[in-house]
Amino acid sequence: MLGGEVRDLAIADGRFVEVEALADPGRVIDAEGLIALPGFVDLHTHLREPGREDAETVLTGSQSAARGGYTAVHAMANTAPVADTAGVVEQVWNLGREAGWTEVVPIGAVTVGQQGEQLAELGAMARSAADVRIFSDDGHCVADPLLMRRALEYVKTFDGIIAQHSQEPRLTEGAQMNEGIVSSELGLPGWPAVAEEAIIARDILLAEHVGSRLHVCHLSTRGSVELVRWAKSRGVAVTAEVTPHHLMLTDELVRSYDPLYKVNPPLRTRADVDAVRAGLADGTIDVIGTDHAPHTAEHKCCEWTAAAMGMVGMETALAIVVEAMRDHDFGWSDVARVMSSRPAEISGLPEQGSLAPGRGANLVLVDPDAAVRVDPNEHATLGRNNPFAGFEVSTRIVHTVLYGHQVVADGSLTTAHPITEGGSWIV
Repeated sequence: MLGGEVRDLAIADGRFVEVEALADPGRVIDAEGLIALPGFVDLHTHLREPGREDAETVLTGSQSAARGGYTAVHAMANTAPVADTAGVVEQVWNLGREAGWTEVVPIGAVTVGQQGEQLAELGAMARSAADVRIFSDDGHCVADPLLMRRALEYVKTFDGIIAQHSQEPRLTEGAQMNEGIVSSELGLPGWPAVAEEAIIARDILLAEHVGSRLHVCHLSTRGSVELVRWAKSRGVAVTAEVTPHHLMLTDELVRSYDPLYKVNPPLRTRADVDAVRAGLADGTIDVIGTDHAPHTAEHKCCEWTAAAMGMVGMETALAIVVEAMRDHDFGWSDVARVMSSRPAEISGLPEQGSLAPGRGANLVLVDPDAAVRVDPNEHATLGRNNPFAGFEVSTRIVHTVLYGHQVVADGSLTTAHPITEGGSWIV
């Protein structure tokens, strides 16, 4: 089923084709009762390789992505070494192609070593085989306004994007959770909403002044939604993402002191959750970005103050988005927009985000009436730090197709696939 309409999809040589043009389908998938969507595109993941393979590798992260319905994921630059040179981003790009479970698109660092002191090799990364177009120091804010301006000016020359981790460092020193009633009662140092909003406001004005593209990573507060809405009303080239966990969870969970709920930006209040849901529904927020951040058990199974910040989320993203948006006018076409077509458009991936004939055959088939209990121990990612463990959800990824090759069948991984190859069949 596509857009409420029951019809066939045909694939030949790794691309969607008109059904009538396919004389001899090599195989047929019975997708009765399933929803067909373009393969998902994630603008925000942490695949950890090189350097942190104990937490995740490009291979295991790619397998996790495929099981979550993702046919393209963007790998953040906070690896070891940092992806701040053409050599490192090409290494990540090649690892993705060798893995063959999803398209892996490297994100380059904005500054050398993510230190916020001097610009990295932005032009060299853009001209590399990885063809980098998005740059981010995610995990660190580009706090220096002059450096941020120069970065925006530089990437404008090749239609690049700066994806900002909006966190004013001086306002969040030692922060452990959202600043508010709960942090006061628990006695934990707070991360105030204004620390996010101040950077977003500054960067919107810089992007408008320069005429460049700005992407707001993991937006989390009511005020941030209003700022992005205001910027778009002015015609500023700003886009924004929200994570599944910020659509669903609140800072009340921190009362448990369970480090599963420790994340950056932190879980916010119910009013913030309601605001980001509304912003996603009305198009103010453009995309879902999982901020998939696997950690080893030693960095999560410890006391709250010592625990690392981050959550895994690619394998549960769709189900959580569906659950979070049930009270809004948010149908499957909206899911396709925020998880497929719009992120592909932002990143400039012409073969992703569409089921139209001639486009790359990247497809996910979804059971909208499943009954599933989230169990992180069954996931492909090395990370077990999923905050939705034990949740009952009603949406299940059944099949994922990458450039015409079925990498997931009935929820299980099949075989990897070189992206350049294809096959002929009908769904």
